[in-house]
Amino acid sequence: MNAALIHDKLFIKTFWEQKIVSHVQLTENEEQRMKNSARLRDEWLIRLESRTKHLKNFRDAQAVKL
Repeated sequence: MNAALIHDKLFIKTFWEQKIVSHVQLTENEEQRMKNSARLRDEWLIRLESRTKHLKNFRDAQAVKL
């Protein structure tokens, strides 16, 4: 086989292997970002629900005083 053909095959193989590794890394990063985002969203929902309960209780207590 011609040395140039072997070099071209090696180049193409290396190129696509790098593309695959890059794609896998991007996919893993995106999955991690989505997990972190979901966790933060859940934390904010809990905080918001707690704040809403507190404000409702406060308004109810103020209404009773009046």
